[in-house]
Amino acid sequence: MSADGRLNRGAKRIFTVLLVVILVLAALPVLSVAASSILASTYGCTVHEGFSNPCMIAGTDRGDMLYSMFVMGWLGIISLPLGMAALIAWTIALMIAVNRARRKANLA
Repeated sequence: MSADGRLNRGAKRIFTVLLVVILVLAALPVLSVAASSILASTYGCTVHEGFSNPCMIAGTDRGDMLYSMFVMGWLGIISLPLGMAALIAWTIALMIAVNRARRKANLA
């Protein structure tokens, strides 16, 4: 914490990295669904939750992979609420760190 009541560079970096990790981990299932849907539509394939459909990409059947990626979206039921909880905890921790830096600056 710096003397002017702001977080120092190390603390800023930690909070920034934590924010990126929280957002990426929470969004991974949604990104997986989006990627599989984009790949399937690009190559003229059908992808849905019912079963795997054949999909030829670069001469290889990637239907099972696209199906798995698409079904990963169900993990969003867990990852999005946990990500929201982690984001709330991150915000509280940031507010506490900033408050401590301000108090420390006022005492100096």
